[in-house]
Amino acid sequence: MTSTQDLQAQFGSIDIYLFDQLLKGRITSQMNVLDAGCGGGRNLIYFFRSGFNTSGVDQSSEAIAQIRALAAQLAPHLPEDNFRAAAIEQMPFDDESFDVVISSAVLHFARDEAHWQSMVREMWRVLKPGGIFFARLASSIGMEDKIKQIEGRRYHLPDGSDRFLVDEQMLLATTKTLGGEWLEPLKTVVVQNMRSMSNWVLRKA
Repeated sequence: MTSTQDLQAQFGSIDIYLFDQLLKGRITSQMNVLDAGCGGGRNLIYFFRSGFNTSGVDQSSEAIAQIRALAAQLAPHLPEDNFRAAAIEQMPFDDESFDVVISSAVLHFARDEAHWQSMVREMWRVLKPGGIFFARLASSIGMEDKIKQIEGRRYHLPDGSDRFLVDEQMLLATTKTLGGEWLEPLKTVVVQNMRSMSNWVLRKA
């Protein structure tokens, strides 16, 4: 019987909705995976342990140092240069380099809509045709009467944070502009009327 400790060691603190994509068999070890906004690598433990060719980008050089150390321990076959300190809107990777691009709790830190769009376009640029784009991001869905607009699409949330919030119409329109195909219906979780998190999962046509 698998213990909680074994599961934690194997999967770390992976986003449960990213884990769902693994359970559905959409992400396999033959795929090149990029975590755009990887932080210290909480979503990459399983990928490291399972032999994936994994890369990461984060603006924080401290986070990149942390994830390089983690990769050296769990996936020593990966080149250190797979993990780079860079802005998501200007990533140092070639076009169509990755089969999977992960964006977990990153896009809602956009400064404004132009910044948000530039990050999305850049992640789409490095994604191969047929590849999977997985994003989990804050939205206004189900929270429309509980958030306070700061400017544009930036809002103050009941949890005390300030976030760039999308809505269903924006995600539908952006998906159409990108030429993406929805892999899943748009799913949103309202967390005790404090914030709302949506899953945006696409395939690049």
